[in-house]
Amino acid sequence: MNGRTRVEDTPEAWDVVDSKHRFKGYVIEVVTDTVRMPRDEVADRDYVVHPGAVAVLALDEQDRVLMIRQYRHPTRHLMWELPAGIRDVAGEPLVTTAARELAEEAGYRADTWYTLVDLRSSPGMTDERVRVFLARGLSEIPDEENGYEHRHEEIDMPVEWVPLADAVEKALMGMIHNSSTVAGILAAYAASVEGHSLLRPADAPEA
Repeated sequence: MNGRTRVEDTPEAWDVVDSKHRFKGYVIEVVTDTVRMPRDEVADRDYVVHPGAVAVLALDEQDRVLMIRQYRHPTRHLMWELPAGIRDVAGEPLVTTAARELAEEAGYRADTWYTLVDLRSSPGMTDERVRVFLARGLSEIPDEENGYEHRHEEIDMPVEWVPLADAVEKALMGMIHNSSTVAGILAAYAASVEGHSLLRPADAPEA
């Protein structure tokens, strides 16, 4: 290492001397922890407890990315995103969750899955973890096999195939903003340089 600090996130937990639960909703919870800091100081830290999520960068044989557009109320925007969803089935393998989201939101299945990139979406305010998968070998699910009913924001949600290079340009030009989508697009483009040979398997452990 030549005396350099190893650049890798590592687990660590500072002492919590008090914890207050402020709000509990259908998906998230808001907590205030009083944390012991260096020099024996304490400070309050508010954060959102989140079950975590998965997202899918589905890439076809023409190197096009499957994207959907969904209304996101907190941002007051229609946002172009990858198919994604929360980890709402206890003990379910993440790749199984991802495959279900790809089927439900976009109507596609995939033969081959890789772990593309792992994210902490906003580590200063939430413990949410997001795993973005790369899905290849895509095929459309026939209507008679896909009985999922879209509701709420998912009604009339369009599906668009965007060339990967164009998606990278849109991310860098500030035309798309969803964090897992931007990270997934840039990671897929970087991984394509090595023919995806450096990607981890779909069941790779999370740090």
